[in-house]
Amino acid sequence: MLTDIEISQNAKLLPINKIAAKLSLSENQIEPYGNDKAKVKLPIQDQGKQKKLILVTSINPTPAGEGKSTLMIGLGDAMNQIDLQTSIAIREPSMGPVMGMKGGAAGGGYAQIEPMMDINLNFTGDIHTISEAHNTIAALLDNSIQKGNELNIDPRKITWTHSIDVNDRELRQIVIGLGGANTGDPRQSSFEITAASELMAVLCLSEDLNDLKNKVSKILVAYTYDDKPITVGDLKIEGAIAIILKDAIKPNLVQTLEHTPAYIHGGPFANIAHGCNSIIATKASLKTSDYTLTESGFGSDLGAQKFMDLVSPKLNKTPDTIVIVATVRALKFNGGQTKNDLNTENLEALKNGVKNLKQHVNAMKNYNTPIIVTINKFYSDTNQELEYLVNYIKNELNVDVEISEVYGKGGKGAIKLAGKVKKLANKDNDFTHIYDENDDVETKLSKIVTKIYGGKGIELSSKAKKDLKLIKQNDWNQMDVCIAKTQYSLSDDPKKLGAPKDFIIQINSLIPKLGANFIVAMTGKIITMPGLPTKPAALDMDIDENGKIKGLF
Repeated sequence: MLTDIEISQNAKLLPINKIAAKLSLSENQIEPYGNDKAKVKLPIQDQGKQKKLILVTSINPTPAGEGKSTLMIGLGDAMNQIDLQTSIAIREPSMGPVMGMKGGAAGGGYAQIEPMMDINLNFTGDIHTISEAHNTIAALLDNSIQKGNELNIDPRKITWTHSIDVNDRELRQIVIGLGGANTGDPRQSSFEITAASELMAVLCLSEDLNDLKNKVSKILVAYTYDDKPITVGDLKIEGAIAIILKDAIKPNLVQTLEHTPAYIHGGPFANIAHGCNSIIATKASLKTSDYTLTESGFGSDLGAQKFMDLVSPKLNKTPDTIVIVATVRALKFNGGQTKNDLNTENLEALKNGVKNLKQHVNAMKNYNTPIIVTINKFYSDTNQELEYLVNYIKNELNVDVEISEVYGKGGKGAIKLAGKVKKLANKDNDFTHIYDENDDVETKLSKIVTKIYGGKGIELSSKAKKDLKLIKQNDWNQMDVCIAKTQYSLSDDPKKLGAPKDFIIQINSLIPKLGANFIVAMTGKIITMPGLPTKPAALDMDIDENGKIKGLF
């Protein structure tokens, strides 16, 4: 089989205005970036569609691969094949992990979003624009201190960092302002990857440009000497930051290999942020299609929970169906089989590993929404393994199940799944959040840990207790919560695979994100600036004199 990039380079794409026409978007409604991608102008007219929303999530990711994005893209193609007018809303990949080890987020095989190369690299520049806006806030904040400090800001209590879309561990802790009086006051600072920037979250949670500006004004950047919060609004720079982001707030329109329309916009990571594409993109899809497919980052414990409790209230729409992606290989890995042996049949490891899938299914059942599990089939899966897994899902978990083969077959590999998703999406459901909006921060965190992760509870460090005291003093104690946690385990320890029990989630710190309107709870060893592996993916990439790229997946 051809590589992902070879399949992409052989693709015959439709002009982007033809894709827009499928959504009844006029040529005046789009701003083309070349022939195969475009920005969509706001506002987007509501066309009175059915507004069926399908959320795709998965078990915890493993080195074996789950193919969540690939499955969602192939399912979108399959739904259009059976005449269900469907579009996709998906996150934009960060270039940092593309050059590192994670790979891209535009699907794979014959279920890809195009132009794959552009999407995984610079695309329309949204992520870089967010980086520039983030660093502009940092510069104007430091300038305010240097030029008189009228706001009485304590330089030791600056909470705003710097940002870049690169995996660079050297930037996790830095010292700035060296070189004398003309270069500022020396102090410790740091960088975080752009996907972790609060500006990324704010962009993805805003409804329009005015809402964006309002949310930016609320972003906490520092405290005064007497612990008064200082925001972007106090610096009077929210208008300038909104100007920088005026184009980035417009969703991007592209297509799959089979010409399914795809809105791609925003890219917060789910392990360190809220992990969902923009509500603007999802609303655009809901307004212009009968069926909208969207995904949330990593497993259901991180991405899906945040979609349900943070994003859906702002959408004024909850999912009509939840699709949980699992693979035999990943479940065997969770059951103790080594990565190098995953192509070998091992029913015992599979029987141990299905506990992970069980916890994800039970977690999603808390939301009272129809669920279907899809087994993303790999060539190494044996008939005996597949038969066991299908029976386990039907009889033990009591949810529907379908096997999919979108990587090798595109939309044709998910036709049966598409039919079942249609039936489930048209059922009535009684959606329920796992916590009450009036619950305090500790209660919300505890409910997520017990109901979603299957853990025993939480424990706050001395630093987190101090943070909570400050949160209560400022009346922030009923904000939503966003847990930053390893994606590899239901617990905060990436080595605890499967479905660990009776574990306690250690909360190291609580960070108020006032613009995004949630409190980030940092757990375990999670950090907001990733590093590169021993052999970064960048080492295998090249481009020839004709501009043809190789080594990009």
